[in-house]
Amino acid sequence: MQELTFALGIGAAVLLVAVFAVRASVRLGLPSLLLYLGLGLVIGEAGLGIEFSNAELTQSLGLAALVLILAEGGLTTRWSEVKTALLPGIALSTLAVVITILVTGAGLHWLLGFDWRLALLWGAVLASTDAAAVFSVLRRLSVSRKLVGSLELESGINDAPSYIAVVVLASSDEVDWLLSVTAAYELCVGAAIGLALGWVGSHALRRAALPSTGLYPLATVAVCVLAFAGGQSVHASGLLATYLAALVLGNARLPHRSDTLSFAEGLGWLAQIGLFVLLGLFASPSRLLDAVVPGLVAGAVITLIARPLSVVISMLPFRMPWREQVFLSWAGLRGAVPIVLAMIPLSQGVPGAQHLVDAVFVLVIVLTLVQGSTLAGLARLLKLDGGAHAKEVEVDVATLDELDAELLQVTIPDGSKLHGVYLRELRLPEGATVSLVARSGAGFTPVGTTRLQEGDQILIVATQQAKAATERRIRAVDRAGRYARWRGETGEE
Repeated sequence: MQELTFALGIGAAVLLVAVFAVRASVRLGLPSLLLYLGLGLVIGEAGLGIEFSNAELTQSLGLAALVLILAEGGLTTRWSEVKTALLPGIALSTLAVVITILVTGAGLHWLLGFDWRLALLWGAVLASTDAAAVFSVLRRLSVSRKLVGSLELESGINDAPSYIAVVVLASSDEVDWLLSVTAAYELCVGAAIGLALGWVGSHALRRAALPSTGLYPLATVAVCVLAFAGGQSVHASGLLATYLAALVLGNARLPHRSDTLSFAEGLGWLAQIGLFVLLGLFASPSRLLDAVVPGLVAGAVITLIARPLSVVISMLPFRMPWREQVFLSWAGLRGAVPIVLAMIPLSQGVPGAQHLVDAVFVLVIVLTLVQGSTLAGLARLLKLDGGAHAKEVEVDVATLDELDAELLQVTIPDGSKLHGVYLRELRLPEGATVSLVARSGAGFTPVGTTRLQEGDQILIVATQQAKAATERRIRAVDRAGRYARWRGETGEE
C-alpha cells in the first residue's frame, strides 16, 4: 500500500507540473516535450534516484502512447484543410522517408564508420518526424494550409514506414533489399483497415443511441485503438490504420463531436506527458556525454543534407516554390518517435543499440531547441506568415452542434490591414457574425461602428456553409484592407 501511495503521489505531482508547464512552453514557442523529458531526468537516477532501465516495457508503453497521439492527431485534423496537401503529404511520408534513410545511412557509414546495417538502422530511426512536436508547433503558426497540411499528414503517416524499416533492419543480420515489398504490403493493408474501420465506426456511432454523452468519446477512441490492433494482427501497419481511422472519424458528423475532440485532446496530452517523462526517466545522464558527438554528427547529416534533399526530390512533381521547400526542410521536427523506435533494436539486443538510444536522445534535445525556437522566425523571414489566421475553437455547447456552426478565433497581428477597419466594413458572408471582441484583457460585444485594432482577438460564429467564405474574407481584408474586393483580393490561399 505504501508503494502504491508513493507511486500515485509521484504520478499526480508530475502530471500537475507537466500540465502547468504547457503554458511556459507556449510562451517560449518550444514543444513541451523538452520540459517533460527534463521532468523524467529530475525524477530519474541522477535526480530523485528512481532507476528504470526496462527497454522492452519502455518500447511497449511508447507504442501505446504513440497510438493515442496519432488518434488525437487524426481526430483533430480537418480534411477540408489538408486535402489540398494530400499528394505532397504522401510523398513526404513515403518517398522522403526512403531518401532520408539512404542518405543518412550513407553519411553515417562514411563519417562514423558504421557498417551498412547499423548505419541504415540509424537512418530508419531518425527518418520519422514526430506528430506531437509538429502538431504543437505548427498549429500556432499562420503559414498556409497547404504547408501545415503537408507536414501534418507527413507526421501522421511517416511513423508507419519508419517503424517497418526499423523492425526489418533490427531483426536481420543483413540488409533485406525486399524491404520495399514488405513495406508496400503493410502500408496498403494498414490503410485499408484504417479507412474501413473509420467508415464503419462513424456510421455505427451516428446511429447508436448511447445512454450517456461521455460514451461517444470512449467509443470513438476505442475504434482507433481497434484499428491499430487489427492492423498489427495481420502483420500490417497498425500505426497507419490508427491515424486513418481517426482521420475518417474526426471528419464524420459524429454526435457530440466537440466533446469527442476535447476528450481526444486530453488523452493526447496525457500520452505525451507519460511518454516523454518515461523516456527521460529511462535516459542515463552519465551515458549521454559519450553520445554527444555521434548525436550531433547524425543531427547535422539529417538536418542539413538528408532532410533538404528528400524534400527537394519528393516535391519535384508539385513545383513547390523554393521558400516553401526551405520551410518544409527545417520543419521536420524530431521528438519521441525516434527514441521509441530506437528502443526496438535495444530490446532485441542489436549490437550498438544502447549507443543509438543515447545519441538519439541528445539529437532530439538539440534539434528541438534549434528548430522549434526558430520555426516562427523562419516563416516570417521567408514571408510565409499569413498574418491574420482563423482557427476553430472547440466549445462544449450543444447548441453549436445542433446548428451545424463553428466558432472561429481571429487574432489581428501587427501590421495587418484589418487595423482601423470598422466592423460593418468587414462584410462577412451571410451566416457569420462577430460575437465578441477581446482587447487589452477585456471583452465586449461589438457594434457596427466598432473599429478593429492590432492585437484584438475576435470570435466569429459561422455556419458550416459560411465557414470557408468567412476565412477567405478575413484573409482578403487582412491583406488589402477595407477595399479588398475593389482591389481584386479574394483571400484565396
